[in-house]
Amino acid sequence: MKLQEYQSKILFTMYGIPVPNGRIAESINEVKQISEELGGRVVIKAQVLSGGRGKAGGVRIAKTIDEAEEYAGQILGKEINGLPVRKVLVDEMVSINKEIYLSIANDRISQKPVLMASSFGGMDIEEVSHSNPEKIVKRVIDPLLGLRDYQLRDVAINIDLDRAYWQDFSTIINQLWKVYVDCDASLVEINPLVITSEKRLLALDAKIVLDDNALFRHPNLSDFRDINAEPPTEIQGRKIGVSFIKMDGNIGCLVNGAGLAMATMDIIKELGGEAANFLDIGGGANSKKVEDSLRLILSDEKVKAILINVFGGITRCDEVAKGILSAFNEIKTKIPIVVRLVGTNDEEGLRLLQGSDLIPAKSLREAAEIAVRLAGEVIS
Repeated sequence: MKLQEYQSKILFTMYGIPVPNGRIAESINEVKQISEELGGRVVIKAQVLSGGRGKAGGVRIAKTIDEAEEYAGQILGKEINGLPVRKVLVDEMVSINKEIYLSIANDRISQKPVLMASSFGGMDIEEVSHSNPEKIVKRVIDPLLGLRDYQLRDVAINIDLDRAYWQDFSTIINQLWKVYVDCDASLVEINPLVITSEKRLLALDAKIVLDDNALFRHPNLSDFRDINAEPPTEIQGRKIGVSFIKMDGNIGCLVNGAGLAMATMDIIKELGGEAANFLDIGGGANSKKVEDSLRLILSDEKVKAILINVFGGITRCDEVAKGILSAFNEIKTKIPIVVRLVGTNDEEGLRLLQGSDLIPAKSLREAAEIAVRLAGEVIS
């Protein structure tokens, strides 16, 4: 779950990470009032869960209160990457001497958290990684030991940070680590962390991504979820208790297990197709959840074929079959559905589906080949 910038800064403030003075606003009048309180020189920042806000005109620097009102009128209600701007963050303007990139994220290779820093702050870190990889310092963190002092000094040295800022820099990183651990985050990022003309370190921007699966431990953080920034189908997926992510293809996928779902999407891609979604019904899914999941897939007008891939373990194949048939009785669709059932009660599941318009397949590859062909894709 991604947090808005202002929400991330609320958490940073709670942990003692310095951020600019600022407040959230939902109207031009509120922007005017906040700008007056901050002395008129402010930065107006659109609050949407999307990158590239600056390039899209969602970040404007106002030198007067009149300019702040004008820019707020241009940004509020604007769409950035398809997301409407309903709120703006009004921050005090800061005089910047240096920009630094700083983050802690999950590292799949080491299977541990990794601290990353760069003297190229404020830029697209992916571009820096591509064009100047040596400018990004990475230090793996042992989760049992946490951050070590020598790692902080090593990072400070390698980004050419003046020694006068080492203590404050180390404090900020330590507090960033606490945010990462305490909130079950998968990413905490400051880009940029700036050195101001007053020789202060400030988190000018903030980004936090939380692990959805750990939200039950953080009911206060669950309130931060911005459903306006999420596709309606993903919201519906949470309501019915499945993991659903909408994608751009035309082959709907209904699978049990995240790894199997990824493998299903991969083989569809390998055969020249594109998945319309990631959908994991989880272990032990009953017929009602299968029915609701099928309805969810069919709500996407781009879907031209559906591939159901179930490996029966905790989830019984006959329960899946009942869910499919139940959905068919309620939903009239001409979209072809390919089914591969293997595992617990698979013979009973296939028997229940006999006489229907479903297309059985013996293997995942066979199922994917049929689905790709029926969706009108060219198998390469």
